[in-house]
Amino acid sequence: MSAELVYGCMGLGGAWSAEPLTTEDVDVAERAVFAALDAGITWFDQADIYRHGKSEAALGAVLARHPGVRERIRIQTKCGIRLGENGLDAYYDLSRGSILERVRGSLDRLGTDFVDVLLLHRPDPLLEPDEVAAAFAELRAEGRVGALGVSNMSAAQMAYLQRSLDEPLVVNQLEMSLRKRDWVDAGVLVNHPGHDRFPEGTLEYCRANAVRLQAWGALARGVYTGAGSRTEASTTALVAELASAKGTTPEAIVLGWLMRHPAGIEPVVGTTSPDRVLACADAPAQAAAMSGVEWYSLYLSARGAPLP
Repeated sequence: MSAELVYGCMGLGGAWSAEPLTTEDVDVAERAVFAALDAGITWFDQADIYRHGKSEAALGAVLARHPGVRERIRIQTKCGIRLGENGLDAYYDLSRGSILERVRGSLDRLGTDFVDVLLLHRPDPLLEPDEVAAAFAELRAEGRVGALGVSNMSAAQMAYLQRSLDEPLVVNQLEMSLRKRDWVDAGVLVNHPGHDRFPEGTLEYCRANAVRLQAWGALARGVYTGAGSRTEASTTALVAELASAKGTTPEAIVLGWLMRHPAGIEPVVGTTSPDRVLACADAPAQAAAMSGVEWYSLYLSARGAPLP
């Protein structure tokens, strides 16, 4: 499975508020979308809650300005989190009715007839797999959703859900980065004191079942590429050293480290800065060129401790 970069749209749409979308918000989104296309990115990651729906609306406005772009890209969106409803700050809802309602709202905001992939945003403790299956079957039959995936789910949760589905889950999106490394440590620290909390077997399940792994938070909020952190100074220096030696950007090294893993991890790039989006474009090439020793050098530096 070949990995590719994904553009994360969470930053599009202006403020996290009920204020209406502005022309300036759409202009910012337009510049980011075209920078992503220039970087070779054709996957766009959305969610119904991003900017209270304004992120989807901003992308939809860009697509309306440039009708040919929809044919060049693939869109995935998420549902399952409800914000500021029924007297609660947030709760999860993956009932059949909620899924149908939220997807249709997303399609309206995006101004498109379908999304390529629908992701279930967070595990709902009240989830009934048959209800999810019924909603997906209806949306697929209507041509509104091409495939189903999940976000922030463990292998056990995916396997339980899959039993009710006629089609395979195609994506699992998890927080993974050079700074958020428990997905690696879960494998190397099995039966070892201090084991981190990433659910064991999730990467292996996804690889065994051809589920694409996407990494949100892939740039680790820029701590290795300019944001600065005293505790991460040595790793930041190593990233810069490798970037200089290879004639590339620190962003490409940080994302290339993720993509070098044989699980085929696909980093989600969430910046709205066109320059920073373009700085990520070389990541697939850097992943292909990265040696095992270089990969371990970055891992051990970020870990700050030797392997057991």
